[in-house]
Amino acid sequence: MLKRHFLKAAACAAFFLGASLSAHAEDILAKAKAAGTLKVGTETAFAPFDFIDAGTHSGLNVDLFAEIGKELGVKIEWVTLPWEGVLPGLEAGKFDVVAGPATITKARMERYRFTSPIAEATVAILKKAGAPISKPEDIAGKAVGVGKATAQLAQLTEFSATLPTKVDIREYPAFNDAYADMAAGRIVAVANSLPNIAFVAKQRAGMFEVVQPPFGKKTYFGYVGRKDADYAPLMDAIDAALIKMKGDGRMAKLQEKWFGTKFDTPDTVKEPAI
Repeated sequence: MLKRHFLKAAACAAFFLGASLSAHAEDILAKAKAAGTLKVGTETAFAPFDFIDAGTHSGLNVDLFAEIGKELGVKIEWVTLPWEGVLPGLEAGKFDVVAGPATITKARMERYRFTSPIAEATVAILKKAGAPISKPEDIAGKAVGVGKATAQLAQLTEFSATLPTKVDIREYPAFNDAYADMAAGRIVAVANSLPNIAFVAKQRAGMFEVVQPPFGKKTYFGYVGRKDADYAPLMDAIDAALIKMKGDGRMAKLQEKWFGTKFDTPDTVKEPAI
């Protein structure tokens, strides 16, 4: 009798514990749909993905997430903060997914789940017009800006180590600050992903120039989510939306709008180059 009561009590405890865990690990996609809002974290100093234009949040991410919102049946609520706080903010649950985007790397894939790539992220050099830099190796010994806590910084550091004289690497909280210092003559170049610097060079023709070819390994940009099981339905849904957009031409149309070109990106990245 005592054993039977113990087993019944244990079964009840297991049931309520399971129910508690299920409630705690509620499907993030279901929560977003119930609220009618998907919270997206990003920075707004990473043109042409996210930037402020005449006081308005603009860029590829704004357009892409508007389409994602339509596919998921939710409105998009933007949460903006400096890049170094974006990924910690995701982990702290301040928002559901990160726009950014972020370069897909091996180290990041161990910690986060990435969406289907939205653009190429290979790193190249943007120089001040007239600077004596005709190829990437010419930045040896020169002051070059790059964003703090970025994959671009890691690649610039690695590339610098291969040069006869190390690059004088200057880290900035936002790439816009680096561009401003380059315009002012405090640095001669900025290392950033090719789509970003191509956009900046187009916007400031005659002031900045892209140095070809890129020096970084071929990489891709993706949106970032958590690997927790309760986030899986959301990330699956975002992946499905992005792959659908690649198939129906919406992705290429938006890439052309913001980059002036389109990128042939894989549906998934299983083994990043960096």
